[in-house]
Amino acid sequence: MHRNLDQFRAPSQLIDALLKEKGWTNRVLAIVLGMDETAVSRIVNGKRPVDAELAVTLEEAFAVPAEDFLELQQSYDLAQARLSARHDPVRETRAHLFGKLPVAEMIKRGWINAKDVKDPMVQPELVRFFGVDRIEDIEILPHAAKKTEVNTEATPVQLAWLYRVRKIASEMLVPRYATFGATQAASKLKPLLVAPEEARKVPKVLAEHGIRFLIVESLPSAKIDGVCFWLNETSPVIALSMRFDRIDNFWFVLRHELEHVAREHGRSKMMLDAELEGENAGTGAQINEEERIANAAAAEFCVPKKMMDAFIARKAPIFSERDILAFSKMMNVHPGLIAGQLRHRTGRYDRFVSYLSKIRSIVTPNAITDGWGDVAPLGN
Repeated sequence: MHRNLDQFRAPSQLIDALLKEKGWTNRVLAIVLGMDETAVSRIVNGKRPVDAELAVTLEEAFAVPAEDFLELQQSYDLAQARLSARHDPVRETRAHLFGKLPVAEMIKRGWINAKDVKDPMVQPELVRFFGVDRIEDIEILPHAAKKTEVNTEATPVQLAWLYRVRKIASEMLVPRYATFGATQAASKLKPLLVAPEEARKVPKVLAEHGIRFLIVESLPSAKIDGVCFWLNETSPVIALSMRFDRIDNFWFVLRHELEHVAREHGRSKMMLDAELEGENAGTGAQINEEERIANAAAAEFCVPKKMMDAFIARKAPIFSERDILAFSKMMNVHPGLIAGQLRHRTGRYDRFVSYLSKIRSIVTPNAITDGWGDVAPLGN
């Protein structure tokens, strides 16, 4: 028999209706169920909740599905719990903060001063970290008024990285940036492509041209490669994560961000670049125009496209070590940059690994660095 359960608030009301429908008394029901009349009275009066075993017994007595009794009991219990539960307006806030931000990692990295995620200092430290007056104003929360302008929909993890970068960059001292500073810096960087050790000069070259350059280790799952933005009209910032410790990746991402500065892309919004590896490093239709321009400039900087096209046309599909070394010498770049372009062009990222020299340990000693065990010193 189909029944509309919406008319009943509790299983006891359904049982009472069924008794009236059948013309039964509590005593009759006690006999049918083989139970004590006092126990039946507690069921009918709603003083005993209906569990699975009792629901099956009632099903046999009334020919009503046991699920109906259990559904009513569950709804009733939930309604009672909501009435008695103490409302905690901060619970949703905590769910966003602790569920979306990598709080444990931020503590480990020294970004917030707390013993662990249960430390009462975590929330006031997050307020300090995000530079707001109240916990409710932290950007990742749904109703926070302040939002960082980025070129893509940044995740909470990525936003945490961006805030760390911006804080460190704001305390750096560099000369005033002048027009064409990025272009001039790129010209000075070009000769450094010949050897991994030359990358140690990058921070100095960029600083001399008024560009704040820093390296901040990425957070788990952030997949960030770099960012370009402006603190003010004369203060461009380039930050790299160096999540891939390879010479080709370093120079490609650096030149990519430098092109953003040259074209002043990051003035109105942060140019956050994530997953520049693989297919996202190309010039596909789904990449916006600003990123397409930066990708093209980065690839041209590493190995001019016409020269790379000609090399591939002559040597494909076999690229011998002798050919790669000869071509890199002719282009006056490290073989790893040739290898990086070949990997991207062929889609074979398992090839030419031996040419991809590590470079992080060369660059970080001369750069403002936060990560890999080091915490960038900051003022209060």
